[in-house]
Amino acid sequence: MTDIGIDNDAVVSVLNKVLEIELAGVVCYTHYALMIYGYNRIPIISWMRGQATESLTHANEAGELITHLGGHPSLGIGPLLETHRHDIGDILRESLEHEMQALTAYYDLLQLVKDRNVMLEDYARRLIAQEETHLGEVRKMLRKPGQ
Repeated sequence: MTDIGIDNDAVVSVLNKVLEIELAGVVCYTHYALMIYGYNRIPIISWMRGQATESLTHANEAGELITHLGGHPSLGIGPLLETHRHDIGDILRESLEHEMQALTAYYDLLQLVKDRNVMLEDYARRLIAQEETHLGEVRKMLRKPGQ
């Protein structure tokens, strides 16, 4: 299907929200990686830095779609979730909250473009799948062995 009447302004608005959330992810995951201490530091900071890099990729993708639609990418940044508690469990719970915000925004986008624009629908579905995977990974990291 081709574009059969998307609300361009609404789509650009949601994409700007995505852009801001993903940019917040870059900042938060970079900060989290710096705040990890203990025996498992190396693999955890590697994962956090990977998440920061992926968030930047997602932000760039959203920005490209915004300009593709004739919009102007936001200079804003989403909420920076910081409890100032740097236990790995606290950091992972903050990460979980961030991933939920992103997932909600991608679902909002999907609702606006479903059966109306294949490119945007495929984009939304791909990012939903990635965010759901991240949520599953974080939930697994928060589980105690044997649970």
